[in-house]
Amino acid sequence: MPCSKKKLEAEISSAFIKFQRELLGRGPQEAKTYIVQDMVITRFKGVLTTEEKHLVTHDTGRRLVKKMRQVLREMYSNEFEKIVENLTECKVLSSHSDISTKMGERIEVFIVDKDLEKILVE
Repeated sequence: MPCSKKKLEAEISSAFIKFQRELLGRGPQEAKTYIVQDMVITRFKGVLTTEEKHLVTHDTGRRLVKKMRQVLREMYSNEFEKIVENLTECKVLSSHSDISTKMGERIEVFIVDKDLEKILVE
């Protein structure tokens, strides 16, 4: 699997955008993946729909959007983890996600069973 770290990070970002566009009909405006030791961290920008942007201006709407996004993430967590496993050839041990309704960003963190930085070439 020795390939470029930057290439793998770009492939993971592209795969996540493609998956979300197929799943939700739209994806984030931007995705950037960082590999840090045994972690794969992806930051998605521009994730809120127009309707969600209106909802998050009110406390009840903000909670509703966060809960809905949490439920969606839980529903598709296996697919997210499979993307990481297929591209990194590592087993995902755990994954974590959160959304910032203030910034319209979401972050995904995957803990894998190998130190990818030691395996990959710069």
